[in-house]
Amino acid sequence: MLDDLLGRTELKERIAALEDERDSLQARMEAEGERRRDAVRARQEAEECVNRLEDRIADLEGRLDRTDDAVDLEFRHRETISGRRAERVVARLESFAGDPESVCTAFLDGDVPAELEELLGSRTALLRRAMPCLVVVDDAGLLATALRAPVPPEPFLEWNDAPTIERAWFLPTGRFALALVRSDTFAFGVYEGDERVEFEGFESDVKSDHSKGGFSQARFERLRDEQIADHVERCEAALADAPDPLYVVGDRRLIREFDGRAAKTAAVDATGAPEHALEDAFDDFWTGRLYGL
Repeated sequence: MLDDLLGRTELKERIAALEDERDSLQARMEAEGERRRDAVRARQEAEECVNRLEDRIADLEGRLDRTDDAVDLEFRHRETISGRRAERVVARLESFAGDPESVCTAFLDGDVPAELEELLGSRTALLRRAMPCLVVVDDAGLLATALRAPVPPEPFLEWNDAPTIERAWFLPTGRFALALVRSDTFAFGVYEGDERVEFEGFESDVKSDHSKGGFSQARFERLRDEQIADHVERCEAALADAPDPLYVVGDRRLIREFDGRAAKTAAVDATGAPEHALEDAFDDFWTGRLYGL
């Protein structure tokens, strides 16, 4: 009652209301400050993104300019090489000689090093079209060629007085094994150079893709997959004691199963009876490409 008489009750209520208003305003200020900090961070992230995009655009524009410069460029020469022709090409490269550190040899499967791009100029676009490949160029411009190798080396770049090249990259050399794996066919040979000294082959009973008989589609596909899996297991067992290096060729879907075992895998279209198919597969595998830059 005394508070009422002195007017203190009204003052206390006013104070409480003002405190509530103060607290509300303070909360709004804090929230606004947090939003500003979020906005600053968002702006900074956006600016960083814009900078990255501008750098990427500049890089792509540069590549586009180089591509435009090379639109009319064509390979001086292109051909498929195998057998005797591959031997002659490799021998000719081996015979080339220059001054110390004048011949660059590189195996490329990605970016072109700046030193090669500077040497080739606009013809770098041709090199990119030929990759993955072995490239051999000299500083006098006498030699500029790229080759796709059946058994490519790991990426490298060297400057010497002659090309760095190994016949085993392009030609059947030494002792090795070649296996053909298709969904219903297996053929395997051990070779000494281009001469086959061992052979094994078999065919498996795998349902044809073209006829499912009285089976439902789902059951037919399941049975076919099981038969192919059994066939692949037979192939793996047959290759258990194969000499190294082992090259596995054939059906693109199945050769992946041998990535951990094979030194190289490659898709080929060789078909027919196992021995005949292996002969075709051998020819396909040991075929490369030659490009004049």
